[in-house]
Amino acid sequence: MARRKHDAERVSAAASRPPLAREFSAGGLAYRRRAGRTAVVLVARRHPGTGALAWGIPKGHIEPGESSADAAVREVREETGLRASIDRLLGDITYWYVRRDASGAPLRVLKRVRFFLMRARGGRFADRDDEMDAVRWFPLDEAEEATAYASERRLVQRARELLKDAPAGAQRRPSTTSE
Repeated sequence: MARRKHDAERVSAAASRPPLAREFSAGGLAYRRRAGRTAVVLVARRHPGTGALAWGIPKGHIEPGESSADAAVREVREETGLRASIDRLLGDITYWYVRRDASGAPLRVLKRVRFFLMRARGGRFADRDDEMDAVRWFPLDEAEEATAYASERRLVQRARELLKDAPAGAQRRPSTTSE
């Protein structure tokens, strides 16, 4: 059976696309409660063109042999200087971006990031690495407005819902299954 013209065009378009890679990362929205108020920590990088800070939730690559939960704890510590423990899974975000491979050719990347809700247990911003340009505590309502990406804003909204009903000392343990 002969291919229809649009089938041939679809195959040709797919063949001209850059190759695809998949990446998995993990991160955490660390929170604290003081005097009945909840705040979360966000990190920011400066936009290279405008210099404006783009605030988001700390995240990074999962190292070989590391679970997403372990990676989230490590990334929060590295990017914020805070020690935090996981309360529960917050949600996953999936998105596309393009980067260059080792030869300079474009590479399409499908990235999934698993985020956890984490209770801050101590630490200091001064003990963070220099990957981020800024780190700051935000009241939950301000964090929703400050977060640069809609998908991460939805996670901050989810955290607000989860935290409003939880007693101050409550903590749920994440599943111990490996991914």
